[in-house]
Amino acid sequence: MFRAVVEGGFSATHQVRLRGGALEPIHGHDWRVRLHLASSELDEQDMVVDFLHAQAVLRSVLDGLHHTDLAACSGLRGRNPTAERVAQYVYQQVEAGGLPMIAAVEVTEAPGCVAVYAPGGAGAGGLASIDPRDGHS
Repeated sequence: MFRAVVEGGFSATHQVRLRGGALEPIHGHDWRVRLHLASSELDEQDMVVDFLHAQAVLRSVLDGLHHTDLAACSGLRGRNPTAERVAQYVYQQVEAGGLPMIAAVEVTEAPGCVAVYAPGGAGAGGLASIDPRDGHS
């Protein structure tokens, strides 16, 4: 399995509903996103994906989140705007943007706080090898 990873970031606020229904105070983060792309075969240029194309697709998704309240984002409206839901939203938007070979999306909300969305569970596409603490896949 071949893997390529592109990264991006955005700044946004959110307010998470906690167990019992209490709301955290609204607060902001400088979110970091790592998009893991995977393929069993390389393309005609011997790549999983053109990094510039993957970065452009990711950037277009993240630009829509930059300087927003995540609860007001159309794809997160009505959901608890947790890092896990942000990772799922980014996955869905990147896939809709034409990158179907997504293995996972990692979202870092704060140093040491990483959520990963990978359909099919943690074992899908060799994701057991992803350790978000060391920044390598």
